[in-house]
Amino acid sequence: MTDWTGTLSLDLEERKGKTVAKRVYFQGALKVMRPIYFDDSGQVCYYLLNPGGGYLDGDRYKMEISADEGSKVTLTTQSATKVYKTPKGYAYQETQIHLQKGSYLEYLPDPLIAYENAHYKQKNVVHMESGATFIYTDILTPGWSPEGKKFSYNTIQLVTEVYLNGKLGVFDHIKLMPEQQTLSGLGFMEGYTHLGSMIAVSEYTNNSLLDELYEVIQIEESSFKFGISKLAVPGFSIRILANSTQVIERILDQCQKILSEKWNNRTPSFLRKY
Repeated sequence: MTDWTGTLSLDLEERKGKTVAKRVYFQGALKVMRPIYFDDSGQVCYYLLNPGGGYLDGDRYKMEISADEGSKVTLTTQSATKVYKTPKGYAYQETQIHLQKGSYLEYLPDPLIAYENAHYKQKNVVHMESGATFIYTDILTPGWSPEGKKFSYNTIQLVTEVYLNGKLGVFDHIKLMPEQQTLSGLGFMEGYTHLGSMIAVSEYTNNSLLDELYEVIQIEESSFKFGISKLAVPGFSIRILANSTQVIERILDQCQKILSEKWNNRTPSFLRKY
């Protein structure tokens, strides 16, 4: 697969206490905005954007991110990823991330919105060294349809692989196909419409942290379901079922705040764009 609609490459390093890009490249329908430093911690934030406004029939996107030892970065998007009708070929996005020991990377994209007859596939592959930290979140949202159906998209398929020191430690696969699955039923969405996830890998994971996250999530008063699972490698995953993006965002934001304070010794900045 070489005919990419958009490509982006970002290589980061720590330089005198500040994370900077040693190489930035993008072409086509992917761009990266200028670096932002919210405080004096040296951690950098980059906003990734698709100037085309959405993913269309047959679009292909590829991103490659690397973080050298000691570098700290937050990656987010400028707005929600909107996947429109794809009658001929699915839209696809692939992300490769390489983290050296002592690096810290948060990948916190805005929600994915799949509209009627959308077919979308995504693959994230993360290669980490011991001592690196990786935090990833995603939110799946059903888009509007003329008939008012809750799940009018064709397929959403998300695959995340995390390799620690060259060995596969996490394999996460979400595949939602409304025409072939009873998404409202047990084992799928269970009466909810939105799905949120967090995957965090760090050697600093422990049971007391998971207990604290559990208590914080329970404070949310809206209707939702959630679960926390330890991973085969030091880390955990969280799943959240709810009926609105805002509920899941509040929960994930609270969890990310705890992780940033404990694992990175800083309070995260507000990233939302509205």
